[in-house]
Amino acid sequence: MPRAAAPSDERAADAALSRIRLRHLQCFLAVAKLGNLRRAAAALSITQPAVTKTLNELEALLGKPLFVRSRLGSTLTAEAQAFLQHASDSVGSLGLAVHSVRGRPDATPLAIGVLPTATPSFLPGVLRAFAAQWPAVPVRVHTGRNAQLVEALRKREFDAVIGRLSDPELMAGLSFEHLYAEPVVAVVRAGHALVGKTRRTPDLAAWPLVLPPAGTLIRQVVDGFLQQRGLATPAGVVETLDIALARALVLQGDNLWFTPLGAAQPDLAAGTLRRLAFTLTPDEPVGLILRTEPAAASASLRTFVAAVRSAAATGRAKPSVRKPIR
Repeated sequence: MPRAAAPSDERAADAALSRIRLRHLQCFLAVAKLGNLRRAAAALSITQPAVTKTLNELEALLGKPLFVRSRLGSTLTAEAQAFLQHASDSVGSLGLAVHSVRGRPDATPLAIGVLPTATPSFLPGVLRAFAAQWPAVPVRVHTGRNAQLVEALRKREFDAVIGRLSDPELMAGLSFEHLYAEPVVAVVRAGHALVGKTRRTPDLAAWPLVLPPAGTLIRQVVDGFLQQRGLATPAGVVETLDIALARALVLQGDNLWFTPLGAAQPDLAAGTLRRLAFTLTPDEPVGLILRTEPAAASASLRTFVAAVRSAAATGRAKPSVRKPIR
C-alpha cells in the first residue's frame, strides 16, 4: 500500500509550487531540448551563467537534480524525465490561455512530410480540423518517397511525417504511431474492358501499367504479387508517385494502376474508377512519425498531431468505397 504523503512533504511541495516561475520552466525545457547550456542561453537570449543560476534555483526548489552535466552536454536525470512532460504541458497550456484572451499571433509555419498516397483521402480532413483552431498558421505539405521524408524529419526539415515504418537505422531517434492500414489495389477507369470480367488475373501484358517507382515499399508489394503469379513486369510501364498524373493516365486511357487504396478512394467513391478483384497482401501500415528527442512540441504541432489521430480513429482513412469487381 503506498505511503501517504506526510504533512511536511505536502508543505514542501506547496512551497516549491508557490516559488516556481515561468522562467524556471522555460529554461528547463530549453536545456532539455537543446542538451547544452550555451545553446539554451542563445535560444533564450540570456547569458549562460543566467541559465545555470535558473536551473540551480529550480533544482533547489524541487530538491532533486534535473541534469547530469558533462563536457558532452546536459542529459536528463530519471526525475527530470518524469518532470519534463508536465512542465511542457504547463507551459503549453499557459500559452493557450494567453492566446485565448489576446488572440493567437502568427506562428512559425508547420512543415509536414506526407506520402503522396495519403494526400487525396486522409490529409484534407486533418488540415480542415487544424485550420479550425489555427487559421493563421501556414502548413507546408511536402510529398515524396518514404525514405526521403523520414530522412528530412531526422534533419529537422519537417515537424512530422505521415508515412510508413522504415528500416531500423533510418528510424533511430524517431517514433512510429500506427494510424491505419490499407491494401494495394488495381484500378481502371469506369468502362474499361476489364470491368465486369470474371477472370481475376488477366493478361497484364495486354494493358499499360502505372506503378510506383522501383525501390519503394509499395512497388515491392506489386512486384511480389506479379512474381507469385509468374507474371513479368511488362515493358513500357509508367513509374510515378504523382497522383495527378496517374489519375490522368487511367481516366483518359486503358492504363491499369496499382496503388495504395487511399490514393484512389475519392474516385472509387465517385464511381469514376473501378477496383479490380486482385488480392495484394498484406495491407500496408501508415503511421505518424515524430522525433523522440525530449523537447516541448509547439501548441500548433500538438493540434496537428491530435487532428491526425482523430482522423485515423474516426475511420476517415478508410471510408466506404465500391466493392472490388469480381
